[in-house]
Amino acid sequence: MSPIFRGLLNLPTARLSLRIVFWVFVSVVVIEAIILIPSHKRRKQELLSQLRELSSAKISTIIQMTGPEVSGSELLERLRQIQFDPIILGGALYQSDGIKVGMFGEHPELPFSEANSGGMVGFESRDGIRYDSTWSGDELQKGYTLVLRHDGSPVKLELRAFVLRIAGLVLIISLFVTAGAWLALRPIVVTPIIRLRNDLISAGEAISKDRESPEFYSASIQRQDELGEVIAAFKHMYQQITGAISERKLAEEALQKSLSQVEAYSQALNDELEQGREMQNNFLPGRLLHKPGWEFVAYFKPAHQVAGDFYDAFELPGGQVGIVIADVCDKGVGAALFMALFRSLIRVFSGQTSLDGLVCSGIPASASPPAGESDGPTAESSHMDPLKAVWLTNNYIAQNHGDLAMFATLFFGVLDPSTGLLTYINGGHEPLLIMEDSGGVREYLNPTGPAVGIMSDSSFEIKQTRLGPGEVLLGYTDGVLEALTAGGEFFSRKRLLSMLEGSSSSATDLLDRIAESVLAHIGEVDQYDDITMLAVRRERTT
Repeated sequence: MSPIFRGLLNLPTARLSLRIVFWVFVSVVVIEAIILIPSHKRRKQELLSQLRELSSAKISTIIQMTGPEVSGSELLERLRQIQFDPIILGGALYQSDGIKVGMFGEHPELPFSEANSGGMVGFESRDGIRYDSTWSGDELQKGYTLVLRHDGSPVKLELRAFVLRIAGLVLIISLFVTAGAWLALRPIVVTPIIRLRNDLISAGEAISKDRESPEFYSASIQRQDELGEVIAAFKHMYQQITGAISERKLAEEALQKSLSQVEAYSQALNDELEQGREMQNNFLPGRLLHKPGWEFVAYFKPAHQVAGDFYDAFELPGGQVGIVIADVCDKGVGAALFMALFRSLIRVFSGQTSLDGLVCSGIPASASPPAGESDGPTAESSHMDPLKAVWLTNNYIAQNHGDLAMFATLFFGVLDPSTGLLTYINGGHEPLLIMEDSGGVREYLNPTGPAVGIMSDSSFEIKQTRLGPGEVLLGYTDGVLEALTAGGEFFSRKRLLSMLEGSSSSATDLLDRIAESVLAHIGEVDQYDDITMLAVRRERTT
């Protein structure tokens, strides 16, 4: 089968071709129809004129055979002869003043007023099968007006045949023009569009599957028309896309390389932070002291992997117990490093009174006795000596690391387990609370000096109090009071104090209840600050 014949068979399947040839066909038909309308009118006038000419010839013959002085009735009788002509169905004769002389056959519908208006006047019935025509006095040369009724059926039939002939001719012309357009569409429009479509499909597959650019048919043709502009636009678009993809691949490779480096660095950093967290946890006491008649418990939940809060409880010479809770300013790794430094200095200095030439100055000789015990004993050296660690730590940090502006709020107390006597310094920390056995706060251990490490040779006052049977010493950092909800509401001191109204069976139970309330207050929000609590309870005597 030849390519031309195959193309002709494929033409009906091309939807664009069908649309184009349809509108070509419609356009030709419309144009011919527009031309047909005046042709139809002109042909009708020709046929009606022929009909009148035939009647005029017969009337002229009768007039020539009639004398000039003939009366109207005689003229009417002579005109009756033309009735025998099958195309003349009847007529009416009028005088010049409009008086009807008489009529014969079928009465014409054309009135005298219109028939006498001058010129050639005609009247066609609505169904087109009757036609009335007039002859004036000048044409009859008798001073009369004649109106004849003709049979218009032959005219109507001829017009119908005329229209059918023209319509057939229009149809033939339209079919030839449409067929020619149809045949020309495939090589000029359809085939290039189909091949361009195939190129688009190939380009899409190459882009989606990341293949090499295929050979495009459209790249081998040059056209100076609208389709050529579309093909040129396709070439330009494909070049832009492939260029953008190449640049994207390079960017992705660079980004992947950067991501790999960042992930490796992040993993290394996480490993370092995890190691730092483990080391910091080792700095904190894994298990607090156990003293007969006393309960020491703590709660610690850092906001990040490493924290600036710390607590401690350790034995001192003479059976005394050191109690520490502190909060280093700032957060993160820097705070964690200074936390380790503060803890180490407090432990070291609480067992000795000098380090690298540092000496204690501004240390009072005695401590203020507990309220109501003004005549009681003052702080012994077993309490005073360890508390010198606060002055030494303050001076060490201020003199050696003052440029870093790092400091800590710190409570350091020395407890005598045998008597419940507590000698302490509160360096700018949140007031520790002493709870009665029955519940409620009996005493606030307010700050006795500034935060530790701000200024060298700061002054710290030593105070004393006593824990009675069943009473609890509660210490906490500001992460408890400033725990935030999603709406920005603080946990607050008021809410904490309300939880202390009732008695607790143990220090562990007390911290568990507080921790549960704080974490419920925070909800799903990320923890803003470290949460640290320390509780020391003196058991009831039996």
